Amino acid sequence: MSQIDTLFQNKLAVVNIGAETFKTELGLQGADVVQMDWKPPAGGKVELIKALDKLIDLEKIEAANAEAVSRIIAARPVFVDVDTAINVVPGMTKHTILHAGPPVTWEKMAGPMKGAVIGALIYEGLAKNEEEAVKLAASGKITFSPCHEHDAVGPMAGIVSASMPVQIIENKTHGNFAYCTLNEGLGKVLRFGAFNEEVITRLKWIETELGPILKTAVKLSGGIDVRSLIAQAVQMGDECHNRNKAGTSMFIRAITPYLLRTGADPEAVIRVIEFINSNDHFFLNLSMPACKAALDAAHGIENSTVVTTMCRNGVEFGIRVSGCPGHTWFTGPAQMIVGLMFPGYTMEDANPDIGDSAITETCGIGGFAMGGAPAIVQFVGGTAEDALGYSQKMFEITLGENPNYANPNLNFRGASTGIDVRKVIASGILPVINTGMAHKDPGVGQVGAGVVRPPVECFEKALLALAERIK
Repeated sequence: MSQIDTLFQNKLAVVNIGAETFKTELGLQGADVVQMDWKPPAGGKVELIKALDKLIDLEKIEAANAEAVSRIIAARPVFVDVDTAINVVPGMTKHTILHAGPPVTWEKMAGPMKGAVIGALIYEGLAKNEEEAVKLAASGKITFSPCHEHDAVGPMAGIVSASMPVQIIENKTHGNFAYCTLNEGLGKVLRFGAFNEEVITRLKWIETELGPILKTAVKLSGGIDVRSLIAQAVQMGDECHNRNKAGTSMFIRAITPYLLRTGADPEAVIRVIEFINSNDHFFLNLSMPACKAALDAAHGIENSTVVTTMCRNGVEFGIRVSGCPGHTWFTGPAQMIVGLMFPGYTMEDANPDIGDSAITETCGIGGFAMGGAPAIVQFVGGTAEDALGYSQKMFEITLGENPNYANPNLNFRGASTGIDVRKVIASGILPVINTGMAHKDPGVGQVGAGVVRPPVECFEKALLALAERIK
């Protein structure tokens, strides 16, 4: 009797790979069946499989990636100063407007970003009203450029203009800097495209009172260690993207003694403290440039397949990869966010994904750290188990673990760090991002929050470019 005949005389225990129909039929016949969740690498696309084969197990790639991850983990971002954007942001001019995401022209901008540009032009005194601002924006006299190409980041529309004060983060380990505006608070704000008098008045107050007082306090402090604050926050229920309660609270605790020593008018100091205290997301505009400073230190390493930027402009999603020099972008269509809508709104109201805040996920926190921030699911939808599952899954597409940002719900395992383009394509697992939803019309504001994934096209294009570049 042949072995095959012997096999079928016994009760079968089957592992089924592929269509679940076979599992169902075998189960009906009494067989023990386990369905294996398997897909062909790279979605079965021959061109991508060839690129993967070329890039697997190359010593120079592994060495470059080890260096990139090492730089990210070793980075020590410190809040060292506040200054006017035109004084410190590389390439900034009076007629430059920086925005979130990859490059985009005025004509193609999403509604929230157009509204924020209009507000910035009015704030700068370059236009008196909406009509003048629209005409100027379309005239070609304004230079629009991604924040990421100027060592900066910005939430939602991400607009930075010349007169805006920016928080300056220095990566003390590698000596590079990153910049971000101060968080405006909630309600009608520029980052969601609002540009009424209330918005402009608040921006002027940030410029003339909050910014200068905070600058003096930070200088008196000798610098606020943002890495330390993030490390503590992620063990206190924050993931430092959509939940920043602990981070903002600790920042207030760290900065208040120095605010009280600035010599500023006591009533002005009270206004500053109350403003920060009333805005749980104030810390977001510190965690974002902290992550930016760490990732920029890992950008431009020859042969590295590590993702150093993920961002979106409301029309396109863009990534940059360490091994592709300068400002090489790989883009795909911005996706719709799936989650919870605020009362009175539906998915029809939402704009596609927008903002630079996915820099947090790129660095291993944000959506990657949701497992340690179970309360976030009340904001973005899902369950605490979902949040934990997201964090566990991200280890499959990353190269290392950052012990600085340990997750208490994963037995203090370090944050999954160093998104590898190869692993994303081979596994079919896309990075998870939790984020807010902006209304598609300028000025309405936030209409919900949820979870989104990048378009796979970004990673496919990056993989093919790396395969061409790495010999």
